[in-house]
Amino acid sequence: MTPARRIVVVGLSAALAVGLSGCTMNELIWGADGAHVIDTTQRLITAAAAREADGLVCAGSDPDLRDPADWDGVTAQEPERFVAAHWPEMAPHDPTWSINLSLPASRVIAGAQYPGDVFYREVDGELCLVDIAWWTVQ
Repeated sequence: MTPARRIVVVGLSAALAVGLSGCTMNELIWGADGAHVIDTTQRLITAAAAREADGLVCAGSDPDLRDPADWDGVTAQEPERFVAAHWPEMAPHDPTWSINLSLPASRVIAGAQYPGDVFYREVDGELCLVDIAWWTVQ
């Protein structure tokens, strides 16, 4: 079997497995909880870009959402359970999850700031935003 044919067969097999399982690709990779974090983050990105993210913020939290343009083109990446040892400054917010965000290549300019990591608390099975770590492109 040629390498190109092997790639096609593997790709089609993966797509078929996803389709038959009823799961999204994110659920297969990250599990249901991780996929929920990714979906919530994509909703946050859209809402923050429209200055409509207040409904996703936890009661008593005041994350710095900054300017809507800061969220343009940003995408959710890899969710993980919050680890206080990695983020001691975020621990007081009692987050349950963190997820890193990716900046599109068109915005990778030295000195540009962007939301690099987002932190959520799980409350009654739903996620709400507790804080955002902002990064500066070097």
